[in-house]
Amino acid sequence: MYKTAFVTLLSSVVCASASAQTTQVLNGYWQYDEYLQANVVQRQLTEKLAESVRQAPVPLKAIQQRPINISVVYPGQQVSDYWVRNIKAFETRMEKLGIQYSLNQVFTRPNVDARQQSLSLLEAVQNRADYLIFTLDTTRHRKFVEHVLSSSDTKLILQNITTPVRAWNEQQPFMYVGFDHMTGARELAKYYQESLDKKGDYSVLFFSEGYVSDARGDTFIEEMHQNSNFKLSSSYYTKATRESGYQSALNAVKQNPNISFIYACSTDVALGAADALESIGRGDIMINGWGGGTAELTAIEQGKLDVTVMRMNDDTGIAMAEAIKRDIQGESVPQVYSGDLELVSGQDSQQKVEQLKQRAFRYSDN
Repeated sequence: MYKTAFVTLLSSVVCASASAQTTQVLNGYWQYDEYLQANVVQRQLTEKLAESVRQAPVPLKAIQQRPINISVVYPGQQVSDYWVRNIKAFETRMEKLGIQYSLNQVFTRPNVDARQQSLSLLEAVQNRADYLIFTLDTTRHRKFVEHVLSSSDTKLILQNITTPVRAWNEQQPFMYVGFDHMTGARELAKYYQESLDKKGDYSVLFFSEGYVSDARGDTFIEEMHQNSNFKLSSSYYTKATRESGYQSALNAVKQNPNISFIYACSTDVALGAADALESIGRGDIMINGWGGGTAELTAIEQGKLDVTVMRMNDDTGIAMAEAIKRDIQGESVPQVYSGDLELVSGQDSQQKVEQLKQRAFRYSDN
């Protein structure tokens, strides 16, 4: 009966039309800083974990009775190398900590491979994985997470989100981990305001509909509205691909040739938009990346992107491993963890960028 109900749920979710998906409302989440300020114990746990992420690994003290079973379902088929690097950093830290484990990983395309994603998630739960590392972006994801929280002993680590869902109250996932989208959006807003004298028109190219677009895009728009005289000329949801970024950028310039910049909410979208601007000879329009992976840093070096907010990429993979170690040892694990972000622009020296690369990719480049 459990399996039948579970399959029925997943089938109904998979078959839902993309147009029927409801955009996540940011008011339904605790903001990262707000959550930690309201929870002293959680703030202390997060600070302790953050310190261990920056330090050399201290091996597991407990004796394992068996290897733990971990399943990973990631939207890793993107130009952005964040997800692939994340897993490499995670596995490297697990090995350095001396944790015995088996890992089953599935990489899918964002906003596309819903059926494959759901089947992989179902398999992880049916196989009684000790830990399931997933993400939370769309309504489809949320329905699955809620089902696992209420019906399974599998411990959920939600990647790429650092803002706890208010409605889940005491029935929260094992951990939220990522790089705070709102913090990054505000950093980029500040950069544009300072670079362009707080005036002009701009366009926003969102990710696909969902939490990431809300957190990165809506936060940016609100920040620009409150702290500058910039005017939002147009905005477009994309399919989270390079091609959709290309087409959306062309549409944005066609609608208003006088825009000063395009704010892109993801790597693939940013690179597609950069291709579009190059194709029509509009190098005067500024454009940002989001995440600061290898492809974006190369594009900045080549002058195709102006700026990005760079994740210290391996932080989150290391944080997940450290959290699992604490759990095995019977220690408390923080509810949330956000890795460090650094702004990188075309004005930065090669020496600075190389130092950031060494820090961000300290495990995944080896």
